[in-house]
Amino acid sequence: MATKAQIKFTYEDYKSLPYVERQRYELLDGELIPMTPSPGFAHQSVSLELASRLHIFVRERGLGTVLEAPFDVVLGEKGEEQVVQPDILFVSQARRHIIHEEEIRGAPDLVVEILSPATAEKDRIFKRRLYAKYGVQEYWIVDPKEKTIEVLTLGKQGYERAGLYRRDETLTSKLLPGLQISLTEVF
Repeated sequence: MATKAQIKFTYEDYKSLPYVERQRYELLDGELIPMTPSPGFAHQSVSLELASRLHIFVRERGLGTVLEAPFDVVLGEKGEEQVVQPDILFVSQARRHIIHEEEIRGAPDLVVEILSPATAEKDRIFKRRLYAKYGVQEYWIVDPKEKTIEVLTLGKQGYERAGLYRRDETLTSKLLPGLQISLTEVF
């Protein structure tokens, strides 16, 4: 019986992939995880609506930077990096130093993941733990099928639900006081 070699990929391995190949992987627990096929219409539509509203709110108040996938977020120490590409992210002005030309090095203040059948379990369980571990202050889990957004805020024991917003409700954020997003316009 052949034994399987235990090889952990590093961030340097990930960065050495041809640019086109890097667009299709995340680096999680030392494994290159292929990304699912391009998101569908509902995913893209919801992403654009949310990112647009978030961007306008942040820009008008000079609060920081909003970015959309694909853009690498590197979490963890050298040699133990986790690389993810959240659908949407926000980095506050006070933490702008973590933004670099090719990646963000450190935890964004806010991460938004939009569920798809292929990613739902990973986003709800693994990434929830990962983002909490590295200090993402607020995590939104968007379910286009159910037309809901779960807003989680980081507490002492991990994430706590701050709200579960449905299509006919208005999302608010503890991280971004004054933000109000009508989900009727998102879904």
